[in-house]
Amino acid sequence: MVVQNIKLALGSMKGGKMRTVLSLLGIIIGVASVVTILTLGNSASGSITSSITSSGYDLIYLSPMSGTKTRETFDEFFAEKLRKNVDGIGQVMPTVSSSANLRNGSITTRTSIVGVNSNYASMVDYNESYGKWFGVEDNIFKRQVVVLGSDVAEKLFPGGNAVGNYITIYRDQGKKYLVVAVMEEKDASLGSSFNSTVYIPYNTYTQRFQRVSGVGTYVIKVAENHDPKVVNNDAQKYLDELVGSDNYMMISSASLAEMVSSVTGTLSVFLAAIGGISLLVGGIGIMNIMLVSVAERTKEIGIRKALGASPRVIRGQFLTEAITLTSFGGVVGIALGIGLSKMVANIAGWGFSVSVDACLLSVGFSMAIGIFFGMYPAAKAAKMDPIDSLNYE
Repeated sequence: MVVQNIKLALGSMKGGKMRTVLSLLGIIIGVASVVTILTLGNSASGSITSSITSSGYDLIYLSPMSGTKTRETFDEFFAEKLRKNVDGIGQVMPTVSSSANLRNGSITTRTSIVGVNSNYASMVDYNESYGKWFGVEDNIFKRQVVVLGSDVAEKLFPGGNAVGNYITIYRDQGKKYLVVAVMEEKDASLGSSFNSTVYIPYNTYTQRFQRVSGVGTYVIKVAENHDPKVVNNDAQKYLDELVGSDNYMMISSASLAEMVSSVTGTLSVFLAAIGGISLLVGGIGIMNIMLVSVAERTKEIGIRKALGASPRVIRGQFLTEAITLTSFGGVVGIALGIGLSKMVANIAGWGFSVSVDACLLSVGFSMAIGIFFGMYPAAKAAKMDPIDSLNYE
């Protein structure tokens, strides 16, 4: 019986193509809007999260605030103290930074100088384009060696061949540094602009480049099989008790990615709810069309009742027709929504991620609308008197 009703519904749709298209517009636009908004929300969230975590999902950055108490607490030895007192921390690396002028021959530029240890590149998954990152001995003996970010290398050495050459870095006075490596391009993350930064050994920085009274930032790497968000929270609790919450700033890729995902998710749902209004408007259009269909097929209803069709059968026929209409509109809307969102994602340069939940929700909602707005026309058809129906002109 259901299959027969679907065939009748499809026949009715073919018989009035223009009317069918007009009645489905609201459903198609509503479903396409919901699918497009939620899919783009997923794609944008995924792209932003990927950018945030490009330097490592398991990294946490701790920056002490200025003040006497923090200078006394946050020194080079605090890294080991933090690792021992907070479960789940694998490595802690102190870093210091400032800006300076650099020169190669007649070419000059100004950029960030960061003092780090020899394992910094492996911690943040930063790879050499050519050359090799400085080693432990370079740090121990305070050698004047430097690693260039890709943008800095291109500015200072437009012809290439930076490795093995010297550049001059100016602080109080100019000092020559040997370029030992040029790094690959890497997206900026959590305030770290890798491509426009140069790196020198930590001890070289603190002993020969600039005397510092404390550590600028600690880079914390979460140990394997530990949740970065849990470790971040545990570290905050420890630091709050040690120095107070106002004396440091901590940020992690994991917590920031979670916040971005939450914000984009909430915004997407809100916009999708607005798009869902089109579905309600489309449902009203379906009801109007069904009422017209009932009026046009009054004699058909009378004949079917005269041949023994029960009110339940008549109701089922028109209700199935309404559901078929809205389901068909839902499928077309999904296809349109996926196409539009893919086009926008490609233009924006985002990774494309179809929201399966949005597709299922849209189809389910459109079918529910078919049932809700089809009930009245179906009930009206089922209550018709067969004699009056046969005499209807």
